[in-house]
Parts: sequence; C-alpha cells; structure tokens
Amino acid sequence: MGHQHHHMPASGHPSGGTLLETLLPALVLTAAACAYLVLARRARRANPARGWSRRRTTWFLTGVLLLGLALLPPVASFSHEDFRGHMIQHLLIGMYAPLAFALSAPVTLLLRALPPARGRQLTAVLHSPAARVIARPAVALTLSTGSLALLYFTPLYNATTSDPAAHWLLHAHFLLSGFLFAYVIAGPDPAPARPGVRARLVYLGVAVAAHAVIAQLIYGGFWADIHAPISQVQGGAEIMYYGGDIAELLLAAALVATWRPDRPRAAFGTVVPKAARAGGTGPEPLIP
Repeated sequence: MGHQHHHMPASGHPSGGTLLETLLPALVLTAAACAYLVLARRARRANPARGWSRRRTTWFLTGVLLLGLALLPPVASFSHEDFRGHMIQHLLIGMYAPLAFALSAPVTLLLRALPPARGRQLTAVLHSPAARVIARPAVALTLSTGSLALLYFTPLYNATTSDPAAHWLLHAHFLLSGFLFAYVIAGPDPAPARPGVRARLVYLGVAVAAHAVIAQLIYGGFWADIHAPISQVQGGAEIMYYGGDIAELLLAAALVATWRPDRPRAAFGTVVPKAARAGGTGPEPLIP
C-alpha cells in the first residue's frame, strides 16, 4: 500500500539551521517585493499617461505574502513534522502564489521599466525556440501536475524530507512550474505559444482531473510511497483534492477574465509576434 507508520522530519537539520531557514526566505521575499515596487515606479515615470496598475502591484505583494506564509513558521515548522503541513505548503508554493505572481504581469512590467535595448533582448528571449517549447501548455502541465506523480509515487518525496538541499529544490520547482502553468493559462503577459481560450480551458480541465486522480490514489494508498502515518497521508490527500480544486477554479476565473471578444488578438496571444515583426521600435508596442 505504500504507507509506512513512521515519519522522518521533513528537515534533518539541527535547530541552529532554523534561524537561517527563517531569515533567508524573509530577506529574499522582502527584496523581491522591493524590486517589483521599484520597477513599477520606473514604469510609471517612463510613461505617466499609461502608469502601472495598482491591482497588478497588489497581486505581486499577495504572491509574496502567500510564499511567506508557506516558507515561514508556523506553516514551515508544521510541514517538517506532518504530511498535511507539507501539502498546505505545496499548494501555497505551487498553485496559489504562482497565480498571484502571474496576474502581476512581471514580464510586461520588465518590458515597460527596462531601457528599449534591454526590452528588445527580453523580447528576443521570449521568442527563442526554447521559450516557445517551455511556454506550451502541455509542457507547463507536465512540469507542474505531472511532476506530482513522480514525487509521491516514487521514493523521491521521502528523499527530499531528509535532504535540505533537495527540499529547497522541490520548492523552487513547484514555484517555477506553477508560475509557468498560470502564465500560459491565464497570465496577462505576452506569451509566444499561448493557444486560444478554449484550448487553454481544455488544458485546465486536464490539470483538474489529474490533480484529483493523484489525490485519490494517495488517499487510497495506491502506489503512494510516503513515509508518514496513514491519518496524515489521507489528510494531506484531502487538502490536495479540495485545495487544488479551489486554486484551479481561481485560475479558471482569471482565464475567463482575460477573454475579451472585442480584443481577439490580446485574448489569443498574437500581440507579440505582430509587434516583433514591426522591427526595432523598442519594447513598447509589445505590451498588452
């Protein structure tokens, strides 16, 4: 059945490491919030008539707060002791915070705040073959939801609980893959390979179904390889099932909010290629 009635703490470090574990995420998150605010101010100064949406700034700060909630006590401490805590942490890092970050339009902010030459470089990166592959919904779905099966149905999860470096790499993977999926499905930023709204709704539906199946398999103990008491594993599976549903409903709402029939090019993500063909006019035309 995969469940074993013992649990290794999710972090085998001595208590001396806990101050660093609390201080470092707090400093990084504060720096990220400050960087966004500085860029937003620069974007407003560069184009006062256009400004920068306070709503987008609020979304970014919300993402920082959600990440802080996940990476700092009490949730971080709870996640080291209990699989349910791990799952709460996973949902915050991999689904809720990434959606908030995607809605803050970080790529658009960079395009507006950077000097034109840098903006063109960023646009070139967005149009590179690698970016086009990574930004496909199927790839984003595999990296975010597909990796859950790899994590919980192989010895990988148990390995990350005793290795601090693997633990932080897992956080980084959840955050980046979650952001990529939210960006491709519902982000206001330009994306070179983003399909139409109907296709994105289908990918979101697949993500919902896959998440539900993985949660139910973990709950039933089928193939799951998680070293924790059964009550914790089943509680964690329930959190994954219902918490994932809520996160995906929010993502669907964000997607529907971007659907503007009167602006079909923006909805279907063709703004960037047309602007790119316009030549060396700087990054400004690329911005939705």
